[in-house]
This record gives sequence, structure tokens and C-alpha cells, in this order.
Amino acid sequence: MPFLLLAPLFFLELYLSLKVGEQIGFWLSALWIVASAMVGVVLLQRTPYTVAGHMRDMMEGRSDPRRFHDASAAYMVGALLLIVPGVLSDLMGVLSLLYSFYLRSRATMNRSKVHSTYHEGEEDVIDVEVVDSSDDHHGDR
Repeated sequence: MPFLLLAPLFFLELYLSLKVGEQIGFWLSALWIVASAMVGVVLLQRTPYTVAGHMRDMMEGRSDPRRFHDASAAYMVGALLLIVPGVLSDLMGVLSLLYSFYLRSRATMNRSKVHSTYHEGEEDVIDVEVVDSSDDHHGDR
């Protein structure tokens, strides 16, 4: 059953890849396939660092758990789609990576808003309470 749902995408992928290959030639098509797969592998190898960055954004309050999940999943799916040979999968992979980048840049914008509300030196202030232990309070004994 899942194959029946993916069959139209497979045929569209095949059609687009053949049309692009016809336009740019065999060698450029082969170069495209190898280059996009290499980029996908490098991005996939960097996934732990990217997910850690998304997690750091969430832990620092610049992102929420849903945005963390969406950005991390979009990054990983984008990297995997770049590894799959074909024009459509490469296009979907790039769009997925752009979406992940968009979510990450929104978290960065949230960080700059958070830091811009502080005035210089306020981050070093420690709020304390001073308790006066002078003899004025003990004079009734």
C-alpha cells in the first residue's frame, strides 16, 4: 500500500531527472548526483552538532520544543533527500534545509531580542537582601 502512494513521486522523480539529464548532459548529471550526495553525507555527519545547536536554543528559551523538533527533523530529512539521486528529491531536500535554516534564524532573532532588553552591566547584578543584625532589635531583652 505505501508503494502505491509513493509510485507517482517515483515516476515524477524519474521523469524530471531524465528531462534535466537530457538538457545538461550525462557528465553534468553524474556530477550533480555525486555532488548532491556528498553534500548530503556531510550534512548528515553534522547532524549531531546541528541538533545540539537547536537544543541549546530551546534550553536557553529562544525556541520551543515544537520548533526544536521541526528544525531538527527538517535538517535530517533534507540531508537524507540530498543523498537520494534525483532532481525532485534534491529540490525537496534543499527546501527542507531552507525551512530548518529559517527556524534556526528565528531562534537567533529571538536571542538578539532577549539580549537587547538588558542594559550594560545588568547581567552581573545579584539581587540580595541585607539583614541588619544591630543591637537595636535586641534591646528589649
